[in-house]
Amino acid sequence: MSQMPHIAVAPDLVASAANQLERIGSALSAANLTAAAPTTTVMAAGADEASTAVAALFGGHAQEYQALVARAEAFHQQFVQLMTTGAGSYAAAEAANTTSLQAVGQELLAAINGPTQAIFGRPLIGDGAAGTVTDPNGGAGGLLYGNGGNGYSETTAGVAGAPVALPG
Repeated sequence: MSQMPHIAVAPDLVASAANQLERIGSALSAANLTAAAPTTTVMAAGADEASTAVAALFGGHAQEYQALVARAEAFHQQFVQLMTTGAGSYAAAEAANTTSLQAVGQELLAAINGPTQAIFGRPLIGDGAAGTVTDPNGGAGGLLYGNGGNGYSETTAGVAGAPVALPG
C-alpha cells in the first residue's frame, strides 16, 4: 500500500516566489518587446539577392522567436497565476486547520477542567483570568499547571491604582 508523501509548504514563501516570477516575466516581456522591431525587420546588407535572402531568413527566424515568446509568456502568466492561487489555497487550508485545532483544544481543556472546576472552583490546568474593575485580583491558575491571572491596573489618571508620572 503506497502512502501519500508529506509535504511542508510555506504559503508566504510561495506567494513571494510568485511575485518574483511575475517581476522576472515583466522584465523579459519588456526586453522581448524592445528587441522585436529591430530583429524582425532586418535590412539587407546589400542590394543583391543573397543579402536580401539572408535578411529575410533572419527576419523569419525573429518572427518565429516572437511567436515562441508569446506562447512562453502565456505559459508564464498561467504558471504565476497557479502559484498565486496555490499560495492562497494553502494559507486558507492552514487557517481552517488552525481554527479547528484550537476548537478541539478548547473542548479538550473544558472536558479536563470541568470536573475539577465543579469540585474545587479552580481548573486543573490553565492560567487564571485577569483582574477586572469589580474584582481586581487575578484569578487562580490551574491546580496542576498554570499561572495566576494578572491583577487589574487602572488606566485612568487620578484614580487609585492608576500609573503615576514621576517628576524629572
